[in-house]
Amino acid sequence: VQLQAYGGGLVQAGGSLRLSCAASGRTFSSDAMGWFRQAPGKEREFVSIIWIGNIYYADSVKGRFTISRDSAKNTVYLQMNSLKPEDTAVYYCAADPSGAIYSPGAYNYWGQGTKVTVSS
Repeated sequence: VQLQAYGGGLVQAGGSLRLSCAASGRTFSSDAMGWFRQAPGKEREFVSIIWIGNIYYADSVKGRFTISRDSAKNTVYLQMNSLKPEDTAVYYCAADPSGAIYSPGAYNYWGQGTKVTVSS
């Protein structure tokens, strides 16, 4: 099973990026898939999750980020708008949690991360 995250890059504050995470080797259409991020020197933190119609966001991104999925493509997306310098981090997709959905340790599958840099 592989999760391939891509779409990161360098963007100015106020700009937008769309991250994608394509899964292979297993279908996750009925499982939770989500995004976490890790800034330099900080712990990995929850960003958003989607599963069976339920969607949650971290307070820090609510109203600016939108998670979605295409079950046919086994892919989850993160549309990031109104980006801020504090959004700078490596973004990871994750799938199939077996515990608390906000905890990185609960997830059984991880992508390799895609770097997002927001300049001021």
